[in-house]
Formats: sequence, structure tokens, C-alpha cells
Amino acid sequence: MGSGEKIENTMEAFTNAIENGSQMLEMDCHLTKDGHVVVSHDENLKRQTGVDKDISSLNLEDLPPYKERLEVTFNAGHENKSGTDRKIALLEDVFRKFPKIPVSIEIKEDNPQLMREVSTLARRYDREGITLWASEDAEILNKCRSINGAMPYSFSKKRGILLLLLYYTGLLPFVPVGESVLQFYLPRIINRTYKPENTEILKKSWVISLIDKTTMRKNLFKHLADRGIQVHLFVCNKNEDIKAAFDLGATGVMTDYPTLLSTYVRTHMRVDDPNSSSTQEQVLLGLEQTLQDQGANPRVQTEQD
Repeated sequence: MGSGEKIENTMEAFTNAIENGSQMLEMDCHLTKDGHVVVSHDENLKRQTGVDKDISSLNLEDLPPYKERLEVTFNAGHENKSGTDRKIALLEDVFRKFPKIPVSIEIKEDNPQLMREVSTLARRYDREGITLWASEDAEILNKCRSINGAMPYSFSKKRGILLLLLYYTGLLPFVPVGESVLQFYLPRIINRTYKPENTEILKKSWVISLIDKTTMRKNLFKHLADRGIQVHLFVCNKNEDIKAAFDLGATGVMTDYPTLLSTYVRTHMRVDDPNSSSTQEQVLLGLEQTLQDQGANPRVQTEQD
């Protein structure tokens, strides 16, 4: 989060994002050997710190500092512009400093202890309604929800595919949807600003074109928005991508450059102050009220897989 302007996933990066108009933070969390929930994109620390060890193998006090400069994952060839904070952040510190800011937490590993600790922290800081479960893996997401069903949740990859099938068959309006947020790549960034390393199929231009044509549907996004479901497209690190996302009807845009997004909103969307209350309800990632409403809404359905 904010890795284009500060060292990724540090408290300095989060603070910079909020001060520049971001209204939601997105992060991945992992569990240290001694049971602390920390914020890190990777479980293995080699890319970020140069130390080839997993977070789960180290106690909190033994976690190494980030490198002084890191390449921006979704803007290949570019590094963070500045930043002095090199400490791996605790999720609890994020909750404590930003009590009213919605946070999307991606759980990448099947670790019930991690899920329980995240849930406990959300309850302790009275923010279950604005803390979002996120995972591409449907089984992991189901376990997260079984541990804390009061927290809103995003679409898994499996549920996203089902969503498309329902949309194209015309059945979507008649099917209950429990998810609060659809988070998805803006396909046009793949192989341009984001270079996939391990997935060969995504390196083929025709595959990206097909994904773009089948998923980036304005009518689908409007339908979801009309049902109170947020649509977030990521990771938009250029003005042209931010414009494309909003033109498609996205209700939120994720970026590694919060200043860029704030400037775009101010200059292109007739918004004088990206931090104003009216802006928070309409643009950027103004998700707080939506998640508060849906997190406590008894209409949330149990996911069927």
C-alpha cells in the first residue's frame, strides 16, 4: 500500500496515503512465530528485506528492516520515491492509529490462528463493520467468515467466476449475494505496469484481452453498485488507468500513488477537497458507511460453494 511514495506497508506509507486523501487501506497480513499479526505483502522476506526467511519462523523482535529502496510491484522498473520508516508494521498499530478508516485484509495462507488474531483485533478496536475479509481462495475465505461472520467480505476467485456466469445468463438479479466488495485487477495494467512472473498464461496478450472484455462490464458494475456492493479496481498507477477505472463505473480505485489519485480526483472529477465528507461518499475508497451497514446487516447470505 502506497509503495510508490513510501516504503511499502509501513506506518509511514499508511499515514502518507490517508493524509493524501485515501479512504481505505488494503494490506496482506501474516503471523509471526510468537503470535503477532504483521502487515507484509510477502510471507518470505527476501524481496523486501534481503533476508531469506519466512515471517512465521521469526519472533516479532527478530523481524529485519525493509530495504531502503524497493521496486513497486505494480509499476515495474520504478522504486519508492522516499521513506525513512523501514519497520514492518503491526496490524494493531494500524487499527490504533486509524480507528475510522476501512481496512481490507487479504489472508493468503490457510492459518486459523492468523484468522482468529485478526478477528480478535477487529473486535478489540470495535471495527468489525469496517474491516474486510479478503482472499482469492474460497476455502480460506469461508474459514475467515466462520471465525467472524460480522465482518464484511469480498469475492473469492471462485465466487467471482460464478458472479460472471450469473451475469451472462441473466440470473444475477434473482440470486442473493452476500459479498460487500468486488476487488479485481484492471486487466489493461497486466504486462504494462504489472509484469506477472509465475503465471505464463497471463503473459499472452489474447488472454488479457479476453479477460478485459469478459470482466470489465459497465452494466455489471452498475448492477453491483445498485445492490450496495462496492467495485474496486487495482492497481491503477497512471492517470489513464484511474480514468479507465472510473469510466467503467468502479466505486473505488486502488493505487500505489495516493497523491496521484488525490490529484486526479481533484482536477478531473470537480472535487476541491478529496478529504471532504461529500467526496468520501462518492469517490476514491469511501467505503466506511457501506461496510458499516453491510457488516451489521442480517441480509448477508452464507456463501454457497
